[in-house]
Amino acid sequence: MIPAKRILAAALVAAAAAGGYFAWTKLADHGLPPGVASGNGRVEAVEIDVSTKTPGRIEEILVDEGDFVSAGQPLARMDTKQLEAQRRQAEAQLQRTVISVDTAKSLVTQRQAEREAAVAVVAQRAAQLDAASRKQARSEQLAKTDNVSLQVLDDDRAAARGVKAAMSAAEAQLAAAEAAISAAKAQVVDAGAAVDAAKAAIESIAADIEDSTLVSPRDGRVQYRVAQPGEVLSAGGRVLNLVDLGDVYMTFFLPTAQAGRVALGAEVRLVLDAAPQYVIPARATFVADVAQFTPKTVETQEEREKLMFRVKAQIPPELLRRHIQQVKTGLPGVAYVLIDRDAAWPAAVSGPLVE
Repeated sequence: MIPAKRILAAALVAAAAAGGYFAWTKLADHGLPPGVASGNGRVEAVEIDVSTKTPGRIEEILVDEGDFVSAGQPLARMDTKQLEAQRRQAEAQLQRTVISVDTAKSLVTQRQAEREAAVAVVAQRAAQLDAASRKQARSEQLAKTDNVSLQVLDDDRAAARGVKAAMSAAEAQLAAAEAAISAAKAQVVDAGAAVDAAKAAIESIAADIEDSTLVSPRDGRVQYRVAQPGEVLSAGGRVLNLVDLGDVYMTFFLPTAQAGRVALGAEVRLVLDAAPQYVIPARATFVADVAQFTPKTVETQEEREKLMFRVKAQIPPELLRRHIQQVKTGLPGVAYVLIDRDAAWPAAVSGPLVE
């Protein structure tokens, strides 16, 4: 059996440990004054993937990991031989469509001339029909008094019917000519549409060729080379990963009671483990409305105090631009935030701020 004294000693050690843990949790803010909260976090930045728009082979990558780049700077080039061939093909097609427009316009002119000829034939047939009708009418009158033979009357009637048939044929020819003009004009419109389509195809290919030079969308630093020259990528294939050093922040977590008192725009001061002598100013720009660490059940006040909410502290872009060479992501540190605007900063962060 274990002696009673040893059991008592172990119980005292356990009680002391529990008391020490309780005291540590209560003093975890290292003596922060009321109205100031703190939390551990890590410096982060917005990451940007530079990807291909169209499938193809990487011809060259112009930057290395760690390089600083500016917005609009070329970062990589894709092989454009196939696109160049497609553009030449589209340009040849454009020439063909332009010629087809001229051909269609010439056909319209020809059909209009045919219509003019058909109009003249109709006028001629109309005059002949008028003369034949008059002659038939006279023969009809003379035949009643036997002043003309029936043979003459029959001949005049036949002539009139022949001229009427010729008139109908001329009118049909005129209608056909007008229809041919409409068809020719439709060909002009179709050829013009083909020209526009060929031009659009050239512009599309030219845009793809331009997009084959991958440029930086923002100022930043190359974090990773995801692919290498010679690799074939599909559309949307990642080539590089950048970090936007103009959008740097620290994310940290606060319990319910403190997170609920953080106002957007509240002043924050950051101290990094790698450079504790510098105090970096920031502003609270985001407070999560959903707890990040939640117990399975939330029934008591003690359990509600376990809820932790994410807070984002943004470093001013102008400050980042002045110290762009020193900006690094992934560095751990501590964020101090005013939850009471009238509170005093603790001594650890009351010194001069980085400017």
